[in-house]
Order: sequence, then structure tokens, then C-alpha cells
Amino acid sequence: MIRDCVSTGLSMKTNTFTNHPPYVTVAPDNLPLVAPIYQSVKFAFDDVYEAERHGRGEREGYAYSRIDNPTLQLLQQTLATLQGRTHCLLAPSGVAAVSLTLQALCQQGDHLIMFAEGYGPTRVMVKRVLARYGVRHTVLSIEDHQGIAQILSTTPTRLMVFESPTNPMLKVADLGFLCKLAQQHGCVTVMDNTLAGLHSHGQYPVDVFVHSLTKYANGHGDVLAGAVIMNEALHAQLHPEFIAMGAMLDPHAAFLIQRGLKTYGLRYERACQNALAIAEFLAHHPAVGAVHYPGLTSHPQHQLARQQSADGGGVVTFTLAGTTEQANECVQKLQLFKLASSLGSTESLVLPPSMLQARDLKAEQRAWGGITDTTIRLSIGIEDISDLLSDLTQALA
Repeated sequence: MIRDCVSTGLSMKTNTFTNHPPYVTVAPDNLPLVAPIYQSVKFAFDDVYEAERHGRGEREGYAYSRIDNPTLQLLQQTLATLQGRTHCLLAPSGVAAVSLTLQALCQQGDHLIMFAEGYGPTRVMVKRVLARYGVRHTVLSIEDHQGIAQILSTTPTRLMVFESPTNPMLKVADLGFLCKLAQQHGCVTVMDNTLAGLHSHGQYPVDVFVHSLTKYANGHGDVLAGAVIMNEALHAQLHPEFIAMGAMLDPHAAFLIQRGLKTYGLRYERACQNALAIAEFLAHHPAVGAVHYPGLTSHPQHQLARQQSADGGGVVTFTLAGTTEQANECVQKLQLFKLASSLGSTESLVLPPSMLQARDLKAEQRAWGGITDTTIRLSIGIEDISDLLSDLTQALA
């Protein structure tokens, strides 16, 4: 136990006492039901030699929250277990989680594969930052199995970074194919698993899972955070790099995400139920040209999606059978679906065509993605389904 200045009988004046207050301890058989927030940057030791032992890694404990913190460790253990792995690192946003991972795993002269259907900020990180340090890349379509196999067989490749389902067109990556091919060629797989959720895809030998905890894990749209989930060998490589880069999550944010996880399963299940109902509604609406949702039997990769995941997810994307102006008008008329970026919150959100286009890609690469001038993305919340359908009905009228 840390020394208590009050119990030692040390006489202190007001300013000293308020900076060295007494400690309150909790009996082992009287623990709080909700884990406390360790909102402290520093952790003290009673003994110089014990502090030295900790510094050498010979005993458990904490010294500085940029390196480790009990609140963060609880969340890390929870997330790793949910994803079927042993270790996790936390970052202050999903983009930070991706960026830190790519920087930690790549060095000058390396080559990586990414996909036109992938997350835009990931492509920006590769093109603007990693390229400055001599990391080369190839952009392919997630559906181009022949092209992926050819690149891996002809070009030594350090990383393959991808997501599934893809955002916003919800293409489903063949995880068995990608992982097997990557393993054959010594390529590390980094999967953005945000849309599928922490409960999905852990059965596949993906090397590193990346999540934006801002989305479904937190679920309430009030915390930015990211997670990198892996097994022990890669954790030993990544953890020192994360410490050196200094992008650690704040304990209070970690506490809020841990609290959000209590309803994660319920929220995700409800969002998927609502999403399937909305996708079926849109598929039969005369104003809709196409619906993209893995849970629909009409989705070209429906069977693959069923093999890999237990649900279709909480995002529905559709193409309006009309003009861009009509698509924008439809978005404008929605009342419950709020015009905002992000996804995975309790409330339903909508994005218009102009906010979905991948402007960093060439025309051919944009065509691979399939986004059109009338594509609309819906992030489905947990509202009553009849209210959401009524809102869509009046907007599409």
C-alpha cells in the first residue's frame, strides 16, 4: 500500500494536506460493481528497489499512464477477448489506431496492398505519410482475387490492409482466401473490422484487427477512440512503438467505452434487426434502384457473408432511381435520420452522395467501388422500426 501521510502523523498545513490527502482503501470482499476510473497520470511506489524492479519488468504495476493504466488495461482485456485474441492497444481515435499500426509495422522499402473500397483516411495515410518514408503501395479492388494473387506472388509485400464489409457499398471480403494467400507469402493482414463489430471474424487468422471504438463499442456518439487487437508476438512489436509515439487513450474515455460495452450486444442486435427490415423495405420501393446489404439474399455475396458473420450489420446503402438533386432532396426530407458522418450510434444517420465519393482515387478505381451520384448511406440506430420506416416513406414519396 502507498504510504498515507496522514496516518504517519506528519503535521501538514492546508496547501500541503490538500495535495497529499488520505487514501481510501476497499476491502477485498467489498469491491465496487463498476470498475473505478484511474484518472491519474502517475503511480507511486513505496520502495525504491520495487520501483527499480518494475522498471526492469520484474514485477507488475504501473508507473505512467502513457505506458499503461488499470482502466485502459481492463478495456484492452475486454476487447481482446471479444475479438478472440490475447492483446490489445488503445488509441485516441480509429484513424490513430490505423495510422499507428501502419507506421509501426512498415519501414523504408516495404510494399503494401490496399483497396479502392477501403477507408479513405487509411488511403490518405499510406499515400501522404508512408510514401514520404519510402513505403510503396498498390491499390486494387477487394474483388480482384487474381490481381491480389499476382501482386503477392511477384512483389514482396509487408502488409495487406482491408475492411469487410466495405464502407459504404458493403462488399464482403473473402477472409479465408485473403488470409491463406497472405500467410503463403509472409504478408501481415491488417483488417479494419469496425463495421462488422468486435464479435465477428475472430475465427479467421487475421494478424491485426483495427476498430474505431467511436462507433459500435462506445455506441453513444460522445467518445473518440480506437483499438488495435492482436496476439502476443505482434503486441511485443507494436507496444513499444505506441509508447514512443505517445498516442494513448485517456482513462476517462476508456471508462466510457467500457460502460458502453455493457449494452454493445443489445444495441448491435437491434441495429441489425432494424437494418434488415429497412433493406427489405427499400428493395421493394419503386423509387429505389438498388440496395446494398449483406443480409439480403439478393446481395451477390450473401452466402459468403452468412458463412463469415452471424448478421448483416447496421449499415444499409441504396441507390436512388433518379437524379443527384432528387437524392439530395430525399436526404433533406428525412427527419429521424440525422445528416451526420460516422455510424454505430443509437440514433440513425444518413450521408448524401457528395459525402461518399472517394476523391483521392482515379476514375477507374472509383468505378471499382461502385458509388454513384445517387448513392445514399444509412447508419441504422435502435429506434422503433415503424418510426424509421415512416420517415423513409415520407422522404421517398
